[in-house]
Amino acid sequence: MWWGWFMCRCLSLAALLVVADCGGAEQRRGAEEGLRSSTVKANSSSGRKYHRIQNGQCTYTFILPEGDGGACRDFKAGTPYNANALQRDAPQPEADFSNQKIQQLEHVMENYTQWLQKIENYIKDNMKTEIVQLQQSAVHNHTAAMLEMGTSLLSQTAEQTRKLTDVETQVLNQTSRLEIQLLENSLSTNKLEKQLMIQINEINKIHDKNGFLEEKMQEMEDRHREELEALREEKSSLQALVSRQSSVIRELEAQLSRATGNSTALQRQQQDLMDTVRNLLSLCAKDGGTALVPNITKQADEERKFRDCADLYQAGFQKNGVYTINISPQETKKVYCNMESAGGGWTVIQRREDGSVNFQRTWKEYKMGFGSVSAEHWLGNEFVHILTNQKQYALRVELTDWDGHQAFSQYDSFHIDSEKHNYRLFLKSHSGTAGRQSSLAIHGADFSTKDMDNDNCTCKCALMLSGGWWYDACGPSNLNGVYYRQGQHVGKFNGIKWHYFKGPSYSLRSTVMMIRPADFS
Repeated sequence: MWWGWFMCRCLSLAALLVVADCGGAEQRRGAEEGLRSSTVKANSSSGRKYHRIQNGQCTYTFILPEGDGGACRDFKAGTPYNANALQRDAPQPEADFSNQKIQQLEHVMENYTQWLQKIENYIKDNMKTEIVQLQQSAVHNHTAAMLEMGTSLLSQTAEQTRKLTDVETQVLNQTSRLEIQLLENSLSTNKLEKQLMIQINEINKIHDKNGFLEEKMQEMEDRHREELEALREEKSSLQALVSRQSSVIRELEAQLSRATGNSTALQRQQQDLMDTVRNLLSLCAKDGGTALVPNITKQADEERKFRDCADLYQAGFQKNGVYTINISPQETKKVYCNMESAGGGWTVIQRREDGSVNFQRTWKEYKMGFGSVSAEHWLGNEFVHILTNQKQYALRVELTDWDGHQAFSQYDSFHIDSEKHNYRLFLKSHSGTAGRQSSLAIHGADFSTKDMDNDNCTCKCALMLSGGWWYDACGPSNLNGVYYRQGQHVGKFNGIKWHYFKGPSYSLRSTVMMIRPADFS
């Protein structure tokens, strides 16, 4: 009977369940939060009552049965109950039927609610397992993703760490280089500062010295100004003296020219007298006075005055040696005569052979001559000027190198000007074996010495090349240079040179310069 009643109530409850609303994921969360229920009673639009239960996110709505009729009304109030029957479902015989009905339904609902709670707990237990599995699956997937992401991040981290290590190494290296460079720059800066201080001190010293030198310079300028003024006055007086002396010299030159003319006339007269004497002696010899002829001839030769070695040669003196010639009727000079070379009659004006004489001499010494006429010597510019201006003379230069080779240069016309014109050299018609070209300046070179620079070079050739000579612009020859002995004669620019014979740096062994009249025969 109880079971029949219970089934009847269940069918009625099944008919009453209208709506059960749950959210999927939210239902699971609601199951986790716990079961909440409530009973709501209201009237629907059809006038029927319903009961609503709220359990988490799920809402259950039950429609209550009508008060009259139903499947369960056949039970009588006086029907006996089983001992195991639910006493709460039995109607009160004394109460109103509707109230009983409601109470019965309430009890039924409570029982249903308990059943639903059990069902919900069962669902909740099953859902927990699924949720745990889902969570484990999600955690596993999430863990795998996290592991993969972690692995990727570790790889990236390792790569970035390696790059950072490389960058750090580069930065350390660069920092080390910068520190070393900074240290070097610091040392250089300190060194430069020290040098700067030294230079500043030097500049201060130089400044002080400049001040002292400026004072000295001012004093020297004042003194030089005074000396210059005195020199101007002295120059004026010297110019006046030179003017007077020039007039005297011109007068003396005129007198010398007249005296030379007179000397020439006297020599001609003497020659005529000698010829007359010879004629007389020849006549006397025919008459038997032969014993007197040699003595008279010898006396006549001794009393005769010779102008040069050519006169001596023509007078019968044909051996090399030292002779006396007459520069003027009152002045004589010893000369060396070469009576053998190229027909003889040569007056030697220069000889170099052993280096026994120093040829680095003054203007005055070259003017008057120096050395021994039988050895190394310079005859004298003034005498050569007087001699070569009486008539036309030829010049012969004989040269010998250290291998014994000999050569010569000959000029058919040779003379030098007066001291007033610096003993200027004039030559014409070169020939010979000592070069196709002349090593002497043909066109009027002035004579220069160490104390009288008349060359055409700012370098002072007489000082640089040594010895007095007709240098022009130092030129290709200098027979009065330094005498270098064998083994030292090569590569000497200030030696005895004749460019077109042995070159500009070969110093010769011996030289001879000699003159004779151009018409000598």
